[in-house]
Amino acid sequence: MRLISYAWQGKASFGAVKGDGVVDLAPAFADRAADLRDFVGLDALDEARAYVEGATPVAALTDITFLPVIPNPDKIIMAAVNYDDHRIEAGRDRTENPVLFLRLAESQTGHGAPLKAPPESHHFDYEGEIAVVIGKGGRRIARDQALDHVAGYSIYNDASIRDWQRHTSQFTAGKNWNDTGAFGPWLVTPDEIGDYRDMALETRLNGQVLQSCVASDMIFDVEALIAYISTWTHLRHGDVIVTGTCGGVGFKRVPPIFMRDGDVVEVEVSKIGILRNPIANETV
Repeated sequence: MRLISYAWQGKASFGAVKGDGVVDLAPAFADRAADLRDFVGLDALDEARAYVEGATPVAALTDITFLPVIPNPDKIIMAAVNYDDHRIEAGRDRTENPVLFLRLAESQTGHGAPLKAPPESHHFDYEGEIAVVIGKGGRRIARDQALDHVAGYSIYNDASIRDWQRHTSQFTAGKNWNDTGAFGPWLVTPDEIGDYRDMALETRLNGQVLQSCVASDMIFDVEALIAYISTWTHLRHGDVIVTGTCGGVGFKRVPPIFMRDGDVVEVEVSKIGILRNPIANETV
């Protein structure tokens, strides 16, 4: 099942993809879920599938505005240097535990929306990643139970302002500019994904392939990330864990490649689809 957050005719809602359209799930779950974050915590996929089967799409996918899959997560936890080829190109040592940082919800944007290049920098870089959305919350989740807590998988472009990221040893300043965290186009439920390790990721800038890897290349896999993160914080439904990018980022290329106004960046993940965003200069 493919679940989306979207806006249509000036109203934000959540739904399921059916063919080339979207079925609005809000009427069926109005008493239990105000948005997709609430819905993924309900354990109501069978009920939703039955509803979608008998429902008519309210709009075509070409007519809606895609919102970030979870527009309002309690937490967005990002894994850094979680693929060896990226770790090596970045000159980082392997660590015993995952390297993590946080993104703000207001930094996110949806599929098809422009990623905004700020005037304060010309070092706007791409990072194609696989995102995991938590369905069943928990604390101190055992590794062998971790995947039971996953509502589904999506795509993230952790677009980064590299010079600001390197102002200090901390990543926050370069990772939280508004309209830089692309998240979409939809959430795919685990039953349609199967073994997530088989998913292949490819990032393209103006059609040029710049990143290519498979999820099985992660240093810390999804189970390890969930177990580790839930040790120190309570994971809640709708929380997002972004699993890290692989080698080929722009600032480590010779010469460097950065995203500019008018470019188009695509992150494709097999079994999910394509997250596509144009690049536009931020107006101030």
